[in-house]
Amino acid sequence: MSAPAPTPNAAGAAASYAECVPHDPAPRAPCVRLPAHACDVHAHVCGPRDRFPLVANRLYNPPEASVSEYLHMLDTLGIERGVLVQPSVYGTDNSAMLEALGEAPTRLRAVAVLPFDISSDEVGRLHALGVRGVRCNIVDLKEGRGQLPLAGLRALADTIAPFGWHIEFLMHVNEFPDLDRQLRGLPVPMVFGHLGYVPAQLGTTDGFEALLRLARAGRAWVKLTAPYRLTAEPFPYPSTLASAERLLNEVPGRLLWGSDWPHVFIRSAMPNDGDLFNLFADWLGDRALLHNILVDHPAQLYGF
Repeated sequence: MSAPAPTPNAAGAAASYAECVPHDPAPRAPCVRLPAHACDVHAHVCGPRDRFPLVANRLYNPPEASVSEYLHMLDTLGIERGVLVQPSVYGTDNSAMLEALGEAPTRLRAVAVLPFDISSDEVGRLHALGVRGVRCNIVDLKEGRGQLPLAGLRALADTIAPFGWHIEFLMHVNEFPDLDRQLRGLPVPMVFGHLGYVPAQLGTTDGFEALLRLARAGRAWVKLTAPYRLTAEPFPYPSTLASAERLLNEVPGRLLWGSDWPHVFIRSAMPNDGDLFNLFADWLGDRALLHNILVDHPAQLYGF
């Protein structure tokens, strides 16, 4: 999802955009054995910049993060499948992500960013390549932040519904206390990133309660991703545990897990991906639920 894409800016203005630090190239193996067909549902590929221009309406310059590096991380953790999510820095130009998807088409799926007036024929073409959803990001932009484009979303949902796609939201749900009422008419599943993206210091909010209502009704999935985006605390981000526990206790059948690799635009110390997975496993403490979140739920949503 996007309004018309801003004019690409291949080089960018160095003084205007935050330069991201690179990911840790040496992921550690996790402390638990992962089930067969485990899936990481949230990762990005970035670069090279000379081939894939960045849009001007961005907040950061991403690090180089290739699909081969991503697959190395998955292999080290013991994860078979992955879902690439279009980052904000490319707008509606999904070229980098689609090229990466083509490197491992049976192993990877993708979530694209598309204009509201996308045609059914183009959705069908992308479906054949492995795309299974559309992203609506109203956080990582210089313009249009915090604005939920409901009319465009409804039109887009009508186009993608016959393909079994979903809409993924990157938004601070605390800013939308009537979220469930606003989105209840969409004819597609909805996915929300980063535990709803509520800053940990806010605690329980009406928007988070609305997200729980959507999940209980079977309308929404929630990604247990990027706790470091909810707090300024260092690893293991203890203030995020309360939100994770509520989701795990109240809507365990609507949860997914993702690495958020390569952790772009992170404001705390760069984590190791093995450590991040161990934190997630500690949150669960339940082998059956681990299988559901890593295998069963992604297979249902992304069509593996």
